[in-house]
Amino acid sequence: MLRIEDLDKQRSKPQFASQIMHDYEMLGLTWDKGPFYQHDRDGAYQEAFDKLSRLNLVYPCFCSRADLHAQSAPHAGETYVYAQICRHLSDKARHEKLNRFAQQGRHPSYRLMTTHEDIEINDLIQGNYSENLADDCGDFVIRRTDGTFAYHLAVVVDDYAQGINLVSRGVDLLSSTPQQIYLQRLLGLSTPYYAHIPLIVDKSGRRLSKRNQDASLECLLDTYQSAAGVIGTLAAYAGFIESPEPLMPQDLAKYLTFEDVLNTLKNSRELIWEP
Repeated sequence: MLRIEDLDKQRSKPQFASQIMHDYEMLGLTWDKGPFYQHDRDGAYQEAFDKLSRLNLVYPCFCSRADLHAQSAPHAGETYVYAQICRHLSDKARHEKLNRFAQQGRHPSYRLMTTHEDIEINDLIQGNYSENLADDCGDFVIRRTDGTFAYHLAVVVDDYAQGINLVSRGVDLLSSTPQQIYLQRLLGLSTPYYAHIPLIVDKSGRRLSKRNQDASLECLLDTYQSAAGVIGTLAAYAGFIESPEPLMPQDLAKYLTFEDVLNTLKNSRELIWEP
């Protein structure tokens, strides 16, 4: 199934989605259902938002980005834990701020209250991971100031509605998974399996990025001459085959089981890229 996650209507363009689909097909990564677009799903997200609101777990946040940095404490590197300033406003103060924002043509964001409950994950690659949302994350945004529903809320609703039973993504997103599991529990939705894969980094430990052109598909195709060349090279770096050779995903699938993939990646904290 292919889902186009285009929540940001300002930055999402039809040509970007078309390019993604073209690249997937070229790489031999095809899909049976879709594409499904998140920009068509506001009604489902609103329904989930309303359910959380009825649980009295949602409140408006009037903090600017500067306010957030001034009031919040950094935790675990780059993450800032929200200091719950707007959570503890009186009804009168909240009403006054809502009126002031309305007069200025502005809108607050909306945050979800968290608790000190530990959310645990048994990740298929990373093993056990636990996070206390109140301490490690804080109350998080589920609707932005422009009215866009936040990614965490949208993917939780879509994963359930579209029958997703396994979420595989980079390990840099492992710390955001407890927020999604918390949402699943509040909304009464099932939790899929998770498999957070090691990142590909350069020799200095810097992860590859589009900004630096070292994760550009165009550059990879120039270097390795074909889609099969790219796939085979990546398969070798991941440890699925002994040395690079042109292969497509369907070739790998003939002799690699899902358990083979998991066991190989469990032994790799990160994958060093030396083109």
